[in-house]
Amino acid sequence: MVTGIIGKKVGMTQLFDENGRVRPATVIKAGPCVVVQAKTAARDGYEAVQLGLIEERPARVTKPVAGHFKKVDLPPTRILREVAVVRGEESVKTGDRVLVSMFAGGDRVDVIGTSRGKGFQGVMKRHGFRGGQATHGSMFHRAPGSIGQSSYPSRVFKGMRGPGRMGGRRVTVRSLQVVRVDEDNHLLIVQGAVPGAPGSHVIIRKAVAAKPVQVVQEGIPKGKK
Repeated sequence: MVTGIIGKKVGMTQLFDENGRVRPATVIKAGPCVVVQAKTAARDGYEAVQLGLIEERPARVTKPVAGHFKKVDLPPTRILREVAVVRGEESVKTGDRVLVSMFAGGDRVDVIGTSRGKGFQGVMKRHGFRGGQATHGSMFHRAPGSIGQSSYPSRVFKGMRGPGRMGGRRVTVRSLQVVRVDEDNHLLIVQGAVPGAPGSHVIIRKAVAAKPVQVVQEGIPKGKK
């Protein structure tokens, strides 16, 4: 059994629950996907499947990639990702389709994507440094402060937080709750935000460590019974 699917972030919206409270949500077009290659423990050393995202526009690929799809007699896809499978269950074959119907409302999922790139940033934006005083002629406002180049240790320790490129990295948001599944339009709505800009591709997998659902009672202050 396949544990994940490839999706495309459509954007964010808001939904109202049964108590009238507004909840932020993200709309993802999940699939349809096709199994391009099945990896086995005997041949590859681990069990997984390679999925291809089926899109409306035909994909233009290089000759090596076209040959990869020709071996399994499938039309080439532009987006390829590898996801794990559940051991001991029915094996997945090349050409099988993976649809958003694998999820249901109330399920917990992990969403993996690439965060938005923010370019070169300072320590206050990148790491949340407090900075210096903003007035009284301090001349020290957004600088990182001392980094160790004094009599001791007379060098900069490895891993010291400093300015640099921010964002544009692989990010996993764990244990998001599935709010709604639209099988006809291949849409998946999850509560909360997912990494990446609208139009970016993500992987939606079943949560590795699902958090329990917290029930909040109306009229009772937090922390009191």
